[in-house]
Formats: sequence, structure tokens, C-alpha cells
Amino acid sequence: MERINSLFYAKNLFERPHTIVPDIFAAVEYAWEVLPKIKEFIKELAEHLPPDFEQVAGGVWVAKGTEIDASAQIKGPAIIGYDCEIRHAAFIRENVIIGNEVVVGNSTELKNALLFDKVEAPHFNYVGDSILGYKAHLGAGVILSNLKSAKDNVRIAVGNGESLDSGLRKFGALIGDFAEIGCNAVLNPGTIIGRESIVYPLTMVRGVVPERHILKNDGSLVPKK
Repeated sequence: MERINSLFYAKNLFERPHTIVPDIFAAVEYAWEVLPKIKEFIKELAEHLPPDFEQVAGGVWVAKGTEIDASAQIKGPAIIGYDCEIRHAAFIRENVIIGNEVVVGNSTELKNALLFDKVEAPHFNYVGDSILGYKAHLGAGVILSNLKSAKDNVRIAVGNGESLDSGLRKFGALIGDFAEIGCNAVLNPGTIIGRESIVYPLTMVRGVVPERHILKNDGSLVPKK
């Protein structure tokens, strides 16, 4: 229980130097408490961006070296870091902070999300109300579901049948640094994936995957060697 609970805190999931907003977790207890703050944080950050960030549309700032395909759509507020690739038909909705050298690929949709540096969401991904850590990678078709069918608050499983109310009606996933999510996996609302963990393709995930573990299709969890 104690080990799983440790993943509720940003320091155990994300390396803060690998984001363009290292102070965003300063005043929160649990990592997911950042999600409702992204919009206001963008407004504050926009007032202090370096001169090599360009405002390309209303509420949208993009750093030098980032390439945006003509077919992509970006609705502010959003801040995109250096040397990113925003590819064909990407849809970046409101309240998104993207780090440096990030790939947002074909038909990928982002909404109210924080992506650390070198994240890859390259093909047909949905990332709603979520945080993706340094070098986290989503396989093609991965969905981070952010709303329960019952429409009540998302709860995070803590083991032994217990759960913690996140206080959020919309909350997708927290994916730690270097984690790999296999193709067409679906992460249910409130999922937490620890650092360096792997989720097999076509897996339905609910709850918490500890760091440096592999979650297989049959639900079995084994340590990484």
C-alpha cells in the first residue's frame, strides 16, 4: 500500500528538470491536482516566455524549431516548447503545455494535458486530462480515457479494494518517465503508470502499475529485469 501511494506524488513519477514548467507541482499534494491549474498556469507562464517563443494564434505560443503541419489544429490556450513535431491532423485543444522535442502525431488529440520533454504520442492517440512524463511513449491507438460512464468523480485504486477520491470529474492518466504503453491499450480514468513500466498492447488498464513493472494482457504484473 505504501509503495503504491508513493506514486500519487509527482516527485516519484516525473523528473521536474525535463519540463518547461518545473514549478507547476510546487503547491499541490497529489500529482493530479495540477490538472485544474493548467489553464491559469499557461496565462502566468505566457507573460514570461523567452523571446524565441512566437504567438502564432490567440493564446497559442510556440518555441523556435517546432514544426507544425498545415493540417494540424491548435486551440489555445497552449504553449509548445522547442523542436517539437506537430504532425498531420493533430488536434491540440484547450489548456495544453507541451515540452521540448515532443511528437504529437497523426490524428492525435490532446486536451487539458501536460507533456514533459521528449514525449511521443505519434499515432491516433487520445490524451485527455493527463500528464505524460519524460520520454513516455504511447503506441498507436492508445486511449487515455478521462470520464467515467457514471459521470461521478474519478477514484484511484490504492489496493485491497480501497480507493481515493481524486475530486475530479475528468482525470485520465499519470504516466511516469520512460513508460511505454503498447498499441491499442486503453487506460481507464484515474490510471497511474510508474516510471519505466511497460503495458502490453491491447491491454485494458485500471488502477496503479508500480514503477519498473510489466503489465501483461491477462492482468498479471511482473517486475522488469
